[in-house]
Amino acid sequence: MNIHEVMKYLPHRYPFLLVDRVLEMTLGERIVAIKNVTINEPFFVGHFPHSPVMPGVLIIEAMAQAAAILAFKTRGAVPDENSVLYFAAIDNARFKRPVLPGDTLTFEMTLTREMRGVWKFSGVARVGDEMAAQADLMCAIKQLP
Repeated sequence: MNIHEVMKYLPHRYPFLLVDRVLEMTLGERIVAIKNVTINEPFFVGHFPHSPVMPGVLIIEAMAQAAAILAFKTRGAVPDENSVLYFAAIDNARFKRPVLPGDTLTFEMTLTREMRGVWKFSGVARVGDEMAAQADLMCAIKQLP
């Protein structure tokens, strides 16, 4: 999926759209997506000016965005202004290496369970062969009023 198709499945937009491309996807099972990290990211201005590092919470958010694409594609649905996928839990989050400008983050998210609109994923973010982060995420699809 290129960025235009990614944007059909995520309501996020600049500066919060954190998935650039989907490389692989098996509906109901797994997704592999990437984020190209550039020095132009707005968070680098303050995190940290003397040594830019991508915030860990944004790495987790990017993992969740990849998971959301898998969830919506698996459901055969496209999010609209009446639905959104919210975090319900973040467990076992670990950060193994800093993510720097010029890195390409690869997210591998695996669906471990889905029940009544609640989705559980296990995932890893890598830079090359090195693990940058890992986490178990639980998300819920919420219908908005």
